[in-house]
Amino acid sequence: MSPEFDAYDSSGRLLAEERAGDNAPPLSVSELSGLLKRTVEDRFGHVRLRGEISGFKRAASGHLYLALKDDNAVLDGVMWKGGAQRLAFQPQDGVEVIATGKLTTYPGRSKYQIVIDRMELAGEGALMALLEKLKAKLAAEGLFNRDRKRRLPFLPRTIGVVTSPTGAVIRDILHRLADRCPTQVLLWPVLVQGQGAAEQIARAVRGFSAMDGSGPLPRPDLVIVARGGGSIEDLWSFNEEIVVRAVAECSIPTISAVGHETDTTLCDYAADMRAPTPTAAAEMAVPVRAELLAMLGEMGLRSGRAVRRGAMQARERLEMQARLMPTPDTLLAPQRQRLDLLSDGLNSGLRHRLADARAHLGQVSGALRPALLRQYVSRAAERVDRLRLRPDYLTRVYRDRATAFDRLSRLFTSVNPDLPLQRGFARVMAGDRLVRSVTDAQAVGQVSLHFADGAVAAAIDTAAPLEAAPAPAISAPSRPARKPRDTVEGGQQDLFS
Repeated sequence: MSPEFDAYDSSGRLLAEERAGDNAPPLSVSELSGLLKRTVEDRFGHVRLRGEISGFKRAASGHLYLALKDDNAVLDGVMWKGGAQRLAFQPQDGVEVIATGKLTTYPGRSKYQIVIDRMELAGEGALMALLEKLKAKLAAEGLFNRDRKRRLPFLPRTIGVVTSPTGAVIRDILHRLADRCPTQVLLWPVLVQGQGAAEQIARAVRGFSAMDGSGPLPRPDLVIVARGGGSIEDLWSFNEEIVVRAVAECSIPTISAVGHETDTTLCDYAADMRAPTPTAAAEMAVPVRAELLAMLGEMGLRSGRAVRRGAMQARERLEMQARLMPTPDTLLAPQRQRLDLLSDGLNSGLRHRLADARAHLGQVSGALRPALLRQYVSRAAERVDRLRLRPDYLTRVYRDRATAFDRLSRLFTSVNPDLPLQRGFARVMAGDRLVRSVTDAQAVGQVSLHFADGAVAAAIDTAAPLEAAPAPAISAPSRPARKPRDTVEGGQQDLFS
């Protein structure tokens, strides 16, 4: 072996070889990662860490990924879906927590991390910091603005209550409502603390808001979200974002009655009205029935007094006006005098009218004499006799009309185009057109000759036209002179001539 290889072999081998007495066989990366994983999990199988959450992320599978850090170090952490569902708060970056779990390694990235089983806020300070951070976020969105607050109904017919069905809260509310003004109450039972309480409360508020009143239950006019007093951890469900948003988005006016007077939750800021206690919420919801009845009675008395006072004042004004008005005799005196004058004039006028009518009747009756009437009837009879139709006149009219018809028949026979054919004449036709001259016959060339007993075709020789013989003159038949109209006896003319 060359010196170069000897020198290389002294500093390190190119190929790994087993040496005598070597009891450390080489490990694979997976084997070493497994050894580290088991060692870390055995040594740190249960640890509690205090740190600030950073890089929080919730995967689609429901697992939580985050990092816990302090001033000098950072440790990755993971919380599986089952543990994440049991959390009593919503993790956020910057919140200091105490995480309980075990350390393990992630061979895929050669990193160690903590698998968190339980995570809690590191004292009330961290809880208040988380509360203030969520409050600032929701306030920036306008969920706590005063212009979003609505007035509570004066006398709600139905009140929806979101609270625990077994606590003293619902009994206090029902007792106070019964004392003040009995009202229909719909209870939506929910958990008011612990795991799943926030989701149930939000679902109840949204359920009341979604009711349209068409079902068997009426839609509430007012919703009360109530819970008894407790620590900030006990009331934390009413600080959850899902509950605050449900209360702010509720379409029904809401009252938040969570805890005692000194307890404040984010639900109080989102509701339309905050009550210091659940009992105070019942007092805010309805007025006192006895006070309403007393007020109605007082208003009835006042309205009655006002009506009587108005009638009395109107009667006094009427009496004052009546004293100033003139008496009926004074008002009717001119009319009565005028009536007397008109009645006197009416009598004299009727007498004058009757005298005039009698004088006119005497004048007219003198002109109505029997001789004049008989003369008028005689002239009318003569006029009727002249207008009477006599048989001799009708006979003459019929004879004149028959003569005229005979003349028209003879004229029609004389102009018949087929009559000359009986005497040996022929009619020259070119198709359905009558040929009237030699020029027309030469123009068509082929014609048809129509005789009395039929028709034959003929060709026109255009080379040697014959001399046209003068046609004999045909005299038109003379029309008899029209007779003058007959005149009936007495000067009456013929009405049919």
